[in-house]
Amino acid sequence: MSLVSVQKISKSYWRDSLEIPVLNNISFDVPEGEFVGLMGPSGSGKTTLLNLIAGIDRPTQGAIMVSDTDVTRLNESQLAKWRARNVGFVFQFYNLLPVLTAFENVELPLLLSKLSKKERREHVEFALKIVGLEDRMKHYPKQLSGGQEQRVAIARAIVTDPTILIADEPTGDLDKSSALEILNLLERLNSEFKKTIIMVTHDPRAAEKAHSIRHLDKGELT
Repeated sequence: MSLVSVQKISKSYWRDSLEIPVLNNISFDVPEGEFVGLMGPSGSGKTTLLNLIAGIDRPTQGAIMVSDTDVTRLNESQLAKWRARNVGFVFQFYNLLPVLTAFENVELPLLLSKLSKKERREHVEFALKIVGLEDRMKHYPKQLSGGQEQRVAIARAIVTDPTILIADEPTGDLDKSSALEILNLLERLNSEFKKTIIMVTHDPRAAEKAHSIRHLDKGELT
């Protein structure tokens, strides 16, 4: 069964009266529990497609179904609530707040939930344990390596138990061994915890971890 269904999506941006097409009539399905890699040259529309699936941006035309929700039909406030419940984000640059500890960074998405303080602590500790950083809870980002910072970011992405994990070049800013650690962690989240992952990458080693690869070129799936 498809968890994500991208249906005839096109996306253009406008610069004054000039239309700049980015994606052209794209359709594909992502089954539940799949690990999909999106590859293609810079400017091919990979990140735009990721942002559309995650409800950060809206298509010019077409529909995107995640579970039974047409994300393209939600208003801004509905989208914000939907994203908070359903999407975990992992970026190339970890986007951690330097003034917060690892624990506090991971807890951030839960502050919008109805969980009690005790429940939040349990969720955060479990997420940090999954990424192997339960002994670094009180450390600040500047006290962590790049690979550890990305693991904190992954813990933050999974702490709400999202429907899908969206990863945009998750190893792009890491050295080879840290990158491998992160890829092994994503693979484990997919195989052991059944997380559906959609990942944009230029890295052939990252692509090897994915079950299937979709290639984008000039806004079209090839």
